[in-house]
Amino acid sequence: MKLRFLGLLLLLPMLMQAQRIQYTDPEQDDSRRTNFDIVGRVSGNILIFKNNRNSNSISVYSDQMKLLQRVALDYLPEKYTNIEFIQYPDFCYMLYEYQKKNIVHFTIVKLDGQGKRISDPVDLDTTQVKSSNSSKIYTSVQSEDKQQLMILKINSKNQKTYVFSTFLFNKNLELQDRHRINLQVDERNTMFTNFELDNQGQLIFAKYISGSNGEYVTRVSLVTKSALSDTFSIRDLGVGDRVLDEFKIKVDNNNKRYLISAFYYKQRRGNIEGLYSVIWDQASNSRLRENLTIFNDELRALAKSSESSLKMAFNDFFIKNIVARRDGGYLVISEAEYTTSRGNAFNRWDYIYGSPYMGPMDYYSPFYNPYSPWNRYGGSNINRYNAENIMILSFDKNSNMEWSNVIPKSQYDDDGNNLISYQLMNTGGALHFLYNTYEGRTLLLSDQSIGADGKLTRYPTLRNLDKGYSFMTRYGKQISSNQIVIPCLFRNYLCFAKVDF
Repeated sequence: MKLRFLGLLLLLPMLMQAQRIQYTDPEQDDSRRTNFDIVGRVSGNILIFKNNRNSNSISVYSDQMKLLQRVALDYLPEKYTNIEFIQYPDFCYMLYEYQKKNIVHFTIVKLDGQGKRISDPVDLDTTQVKSSNSSKIYTSVQSEDKQQLMILKINSKNQKTYVFSTFLFNKNLELQDRHRINLQVDERNTMFTNFELDNQGQLIFAKYISGSNGEYVTRVSLVTKSALSDTFSIRDLGVGDRVLDEFKIKVDNNNKRYLISAFYYKQRRGNIEGLYSVIWDQASNSRLRENLTIFNDELRALAKSSESSLKMAFNDFFIKNIVARRDGGYLVISEAEYTTSRGNAFNRWDYIYGSPYMGPMDYYSPFYNPYSPWNRYGGSNINRYNAENIMILSFDKNSNMEWSNVIPKSQYDDDGNNLISYQLMNTGGALHFLYNTYEGRTLLLSDQSIGADGKLTRYPTLRNLDKGYSFMTRYGKQISSNQIVIPCLFRNYLCFAKVDF
């Protein structure tokens, strides 16, 4: 009996780490052509939006991923340019943009945990246009605590002065602030980073000048607008003559700072040399720290693919995540991505600017169709999509690098980019990286986590996976501290899997 009890104790850590996977049943209307958005958990149910041509609905699932009901959204217009959701514990907002005659509407409706509307659709703003418009006009951005919501639109008809219209709402959709602000644009090559909103309702983004072909960044300025201000505050980041890559901005609400990171080069069209980092103080609206982290040969050897040299080790890496820590430190996570065509690889310079897996409006969080053929770069000649190693860099509160590590992987797909790349799962004590790997001819879901000390833990390949399901981890969404919902394909059907950690 004692030996048996001891055996159970030895097995307990393994049982506690075991992941549980539950699948939705295939639905006849859902195929690989279905558009979707994982809304999240609302009043105990899991809501998923689905679009099949002119049919829009919310599928309501139980915690066991059993379909409770499918609610038709027959009040949505037949055509819309964008749709997105903001989830709260007991309700969610659905925001959508559409055009009726020569008026573009940006509308919001409140839904309950059964996917049913509990408010009438309300226009947050409208814009008059001269002709039919198929691209989105409005951008919405939400604070981390979900207490602040801003929508904005940019009139760029005047090439020297852009007009920003901003609308700030609280959680109850009460208008807090509304302004039209002019922003001087120095050159036609002026571009913007992702837009962020901190918990105080301050808007943050950067504007910069791109090169003639868009392949490098110079003259970067941080642009902020406090909650009730009627002007922009513009501060030069002072990057000087440094040649920088695509910028990423992350709000650190706990420490009231903004984290800014970009890869840098010694010369135009050169090789990536390291990471440029800036910590910006919210209160003083000034730069606290600036740091250059040079990638040494040891890290290059870990990160490079089998076909690249040490000098070119990071040329296919793109920053994917910046994770802020409570102690003021942060993590920068990047992944190698590229495409190949007829035996030739496309690197970041061939993509004009940015990751090959990012559309031109990705930082606006567009409504996407993950199943549409992706041929933006290289046209119809692209025949293989590649996603390789993941690099994690940890920095302290002063932007000094504490440790680095690399998750080695090699993924490719000839049909699209849906089954490659990874999804991040933050369980508090560790970051889990979920991605597909092949064992023989079987595609299985893999899990590696990294702790606060930079130590990687590789978990056994999940053996409780049902055969025939192919996970699209890049489109997964974390719905609680220990649960994530991942879309998957079963034969020709779109399904969803909930993974419990």
